[in-house]
Amino acid sequence: MYSPQSTSQRTDPTGRPGAVVPETEERTRDRVLHAVLEEGPVSAAELGERLGFTPAAVRRHLDALSKQGLVEVKLVANQATGAGRPARRYVLSHRGQTKLGNDYLDIATDALAELGRMAGPKAVNAFAARRFAEMERRYRPLVEAAGERLEDRARALSEALSADGFAASTRDIGLNQPTASMFSVQLCQGHCPIQDLAREFPVFCDEETQVFSRLLGVDVRRLSTLARGGHVCTTHVPVGRHQTPQPAEKRTRVKITRQERPR
Repeated sequence: MYSPQSTSQRTDPTGRPGAVVPETEERTRDRVLHAVLEEGPVSAAELGERLGFTPAAVRRHLDALSKQGLVEVKLVANQATGAGRPARRYVLSHRGQTKLGNDYLDIATDALAELGRMAGPKAVNAFAARRFAEMERRYRPLVEAAGERLEDRARALSEALSADGFAASTRDIGLNQPTASMFSVQLCQGHCPIQDLAREFPVFCDEETQVFSRLLGVDVRRLSTLARGGHVCTTHVPVGRHQTPQPAEKRTRVKITRQERPR
């Protein structure tokens, strides 16, 4: 857990090497920004709990990041009931996504545009398919090692994506809601290193979705993407229907009926 009074070993203003000095505001703010990347959409209270900041301190940093255009507020309805005032959640803005590393994307976008002009759209599609085939090859052993349960496979996929810089996470939907008839998992990606490229060439999002479907063994559906203006990339993974237990009394009657059936 990070502390708001974090320190680091470096030379202080008097020139003494190795002196312990308070962490700079900029450094602390960068940690808040990365926490929003990894956890978003996330509330100020949740960020404070994760980083060890007071509510006042975390809101001060969020206000500063918001003024810089690096984070923005998203209003999220209560998932359990849908009632009440929507909660304020923080997510990275497009500028914040760019700040955290989309190096050389302008060059890559220009190169693919030139490829499309010279060889046609099919050449761009083939390039995207090859890139994501490599992702599928690397991820498959990790996902298969998680076993047969879709929830576990989705979490393994999330961990693999996070290792590649996608800041991924999973959320169970309908698990603790008795009235829900279906159970699903949402696979969320808070960062996309090729967001601007995918905006120009949607085939990259399409190929990634197909890879997820093949790795998980079910038809998944994209609910939102960063490339198309979403705050996160969200993939819906259907798990199945809730199993409603049959009342014990009813099971007993069925059993007796079978026993009393004439032979």
